[in-house]
Amino acid sequence: MIPVREALADLADEQREFAALLGALQDADWPRPSAADGWTVADQVAHLADTEEVAADTLADGPRAFTRTVPRYATAEDFTAAGCRRGDGLAPGDLTAWWDRAAARTRRLLAERAPEDRVAWGFGMNTETFAAARLMEHWAHGLDIRDALGLPVDETPRLRRIAVLGHSTLNYALAMGRVRRPQGRTLRLEWTERDGTGHMVGPADATDVLRGPLLAWCRVATRRVRGSPAALNATIRTSSRTAEGELTAEGELAELAVLHARAYL
Repeated sequence: MIPVREALADLADEQREFAALLGALQDADWPRPSAADGWTVADQVAHLADTEEVAADTLADGPRAFTRTVPRYATAEDFTAAGCRRGDGLAPGDLTAWWDRAAARTRRLLAERAPEDRVAWGFGMNTETFAAARLMEHWAHGLDIRDALGLPVDETPRLRRIAVLGHSTLNYALAMGRVRRPQGRTLRLEWTERDGTGHMVGPADATDVLRGPLLAWCRVATRRVRGSPAALNATIRTSSRTAEGELTAEGELAELAVLHARAYL
C-alpha cells in the first residue's frame, strides 16, 4: 500500500503543535472557558481525545467505530457532549496523555492505508481527506483555546488543506443549513497567504468567486470567526470581515459559502 505520506505528515505536525500548546498551559487555564460557547479548555482536549479514539476504531473496525458509536446517540451534539464529559475529573496530565495515545494510534493506522481507501466516517471519505479532516479538527479546537487565552495564531501551509476541505464540503454545509444550492452555479475559491502567494481551487470558469486571506477563509470554514460584529449568523451579502482580513463574495453561491461553510460534521 502507498502511505498517505504528505497528509499524514501534515497531521502529525499539526498534532505536535497542539501538544506544544497543551504543554504551555498552566493548571489554572484548563477549567477556563474556551472561545467555544459552553466549552472549557479541558472540554476541547477531551473532545479531541474521544474522537481520536473513535477515529482509530473506525480505521481498525473496532467497537467504537463511527458507524457503531454515533447512532447510539439521539443527535451528533449528544455524542460530542458525551465525549467531553469523559474528561470530567481528569487532571491536565491525564487528559493530555489520553489524547496523545489516541492520536498516535490514529496516525499509525492511517500510515497503513492507501490514499483512496474509503473510511466510514460521516458520509464516507478517502483516507487522504480523512487525515485532512483530523488536521482541521485539531486546528479548529486549538484555535478555540488560543483565542480564549489571547495567544497568537500562526498561518502555516497546512491551512491549505483546511481551505480545500471547506470548499469541497460546501454541498454538505448547505444541506446542514437547509439551504438549496442555486442551480447552475459553481464556485472558485481564491486565497492569498501572508507572503502574498495566491492559490485557487474550483473551476477556472466558475460562475461565482470567493476571494480573501487564507486564515480568514479557514476561520469561516470552521465557523470560528472573530472580530466581526455580525459573526456568522448575520445576513452577509457581499463580504465577511474577520480579524485576519476580508473575504469578498461575487455571486449567490459565494455569498452562501460565507454564510454556511462548515468543514466539520
